Amino acid sequence: MLLLRPAIICAIAVLLFSETTLAQNAFENALMRKMDSLVREPGPELARIPFLPNNSIQSIMTPSGWGGNGSYIYGVVGGVYPALYTQKADMIGAIGFCFGNSAKYINVSASVNITRLSELRDLSYNIVLSRRIFKGSSISVGGLQLFSDPVVSDAPAGTYYIAFSHSVQTLKAKTEGYSPLTYTIGVGNGRFLLKSPYDVLAGKGKYGTGVFASVSYEIFRNINLNAEWSGMNLGFSSGIRPIKNFNGTIGFGVYNLTKYSGDKPTFLASFGYPIALGRRDGVERRSNKDKNIRKNTF
Repeated sequence: MLLLRPAIICAIAVLLFSETTLAQNAFENALMRKMDSLVREPGPELARIPFLPNNSIQSIMTPSGWGGNGSYIYGVVGGVYPALYTQKADMIGAIGFCFGNSAKYINVSASVNITRLSELRDLSYNIVLSRRIFKGSSISVGGLQLFSDPVVSDAPAGTYYIAFSHSVQTLKAKTEGYSPLTYTIGVGNGRFLLKSPYDVLAGKGKYGTGVFASVSYEIFRNINLNAEWSGMNLGFSSGIRPIKNFNGTIGFGVYNLTKYSGDKPTFLASFGYPIALGRRDGVERRSNKDKNIRKNTF
């Protein structure tokens, strides 16, 4: 059986692409914080509050130091084509929940990966803790693909990481009240360090860098262009909300652009939808006066 590289998150059992393949490394690393990016709308209440990332996708293949705010449940489904070292497509999903105020305390995000969507089988688990620290910055620590079945996973011991993210405070975003430029750097083992057996057999070595990074810049209102290094390879990604005032977000990208790992470029896509269970970090408490104060600072 081919080794799996489970990835992005889902609330639906999808019958398409039910064959297990190797492809899922390309989007597995994106798992946790993806829905944090989709739901998070922590716009500042007053002018003195730091600029935070906008509400669009900041990354797909790498974790972020930013977490969610408040409580919500979410589902994401994602797929890649072609899977690494095959000519097939691959798909995976997850469901999860999030709670906690990362500005005052910590935010906790927990989710379940579903590797075989058509059968609701081959589950593994993820947990991420995040906390905002100094101005415009946040840190997260997490474990991905925990307690996975060693028969269908090439990372049975799980992946652990720590990530730091910062939103630049000196630039004006197209989305009012937010920063247009955010970067992340982190270190981890497992998915970020160990190459697949196929890479080893192809003479590409056993280890990646163990260091991942991303840079995200808002090119249009609420649409970012992201460059990412996963510890294994280079990729570019973006994402959109196709319908105004609709929380569903589509992410897409291309990965494996160097010969450092893998055998060819891989295209990936995801769809995620969050359902908020409560008010988030004071967004709903902002008055028109507060908005005008922020507007006048630009």
